Amino acid sequence: MPATVIVNARLVNEGRVTEGDLRIENGRIARIAAEIRPQGDDTVIDAAGRWLLPGMIDDQVHFREPGMPHKGDMATESAAAVAGGLTTFMDMPNTSPPTLDAAALEDKYQRAKGRAWGNYGFYLGASNDNLEAIRTLDPKTAPGIKVFMGASTGNMLVDNPDTLDAIFREAPTPIITHCEDTPTIDANLAAFQAKYGDALSAEHHPDIRSREACITSTRLAMSLARRHGTRLHVLHISTADELALFTPGPLVQPDGKCKQITAETCIHFLRFDRADYAALGNLIKCNPAIKDAGDREALIKALVDDVVDVLATDHAPHTLEEKEKPYVQAPSGLPLVQYALVAVLELVHEGRMDVARVVQKFAHAPAQLFDVKERGYLREGYFADLVLIDDEPFTVKREDVLSKVGWSPFEGRSFRSRIGATWVNGRMVWNGQHLVGTPNGQRLEFAR
Repeated sequence: MPATVIVNARLVNEGRVTEGDLRIENGRIARIAAEIRPQGDDTVIDAAGRWLLPGMIDDQVHFREPGMPHKGDMATESAAAVAGGLTTFMDMPNTSPPTLDAAALEDKYQRAKGRAWGNYGFYLGASNDNLEAIRTLDPKTAPGIKVFMGASTGNMLVDNPDTLDAIFREAPTPIITHCEDTPTIDANLAAFQAKYGDALSAEHHPDIRSREACITSTRLAMSLARRHGTRLHVLHISTADELALFTPGPLVQPDGKCKQITAETCIHFLRFDRADYAALGNLIKCNPAIKDAGDREALIKALVDDVVDVLATDHAPHTLEEKEKPYVQAPSGLPLVQYALVAVLELVHEGRMDVARVVQKFAHAPAQLFDVKERGYLREGYFADLVLIDDEPFTVKREDVLSKVGWSPFEGRSFRSRIGATWVNGRMVWNGQHLVGTPNGQRLEFAR
């Protein structure tokens, strides 16, 4: 593979923005310097002062394979991801069948091989009856163990107290949790159905999947983690109330270890709030629910203040036909990977967050938290997973959506940045307009 030299870039890495050049050789970052002289047959790309970032690492996606091919698969959803500057993804276990043992885990790795446009890792799921698979998991084969402490698809709601305790006691990797209290949600749903009947709609969703349901479950997960000294990562924080439970400060502590208990929020909680249900309805129905404007503002501040450690998408595609069903039947989740990075960069344009903070939360932090080997940074010797940002406004159009479901909750919205190019393992796979070449994502290695 010929070498590539990117010149005149503003490199965003490890809290700093510096002007310089970057050389790619054999799939890796060979050199970073103030000036690099290209050699004879090098491909030269003039960044012309644009931001050059490490590729984003999305630690929370649902790419729907196996079992739901009409919604998405490894190829289609990873294509949308690299078009959005997301070069690495970690996929959730609530597929069909669910990823509950080593064989199912390896099956997903084999499905991704040669088809995924980005680099890939897969979580092992927890259930009420797969404790032995959790105990014997090789920690180098998965970023973590996903525990649904709220309703999920299939056999993945863990509600047996003894099983939960044992999982937190014996997990050989970080535990990641979906925290919503099912009894609270069930009681809320029954009350709202009795009151509203057929008039029940997505506008009631944040009251049914309530903040009380979130905080009750989050407190339980944290108490289990503290009891057993477990590394716990709480996904998709959606409320201001939960933020008080987490310790502010840098993800990596002075002793070089990560915080024991960490928090994550998602793109949609930063760009939508309760007022958007009137226009978008089930299109923004997701679990946990998008809540109030005050929650959105608190989450943005928590990212800046290092209360929330990681930013992700929870990309979860469903067809428009499914979303058009009545509220109770309509599935929860929305497709986000293609426009996630440009959506959060709007906070930079608004002066509410700097670009180095975006890179920390969306690239460095997932790499740190899950021990991802040699990715997530602009460092010599690391894999050349890169994204170049163009400051050119554009409006999201349905015909440009690459996810198999073919729609986006951001349709009609304009963003002030676009993805100018994406490289995965040293090869350009997105040129700002369309995919380039063939998928070359690699299986993640975890330095444990």
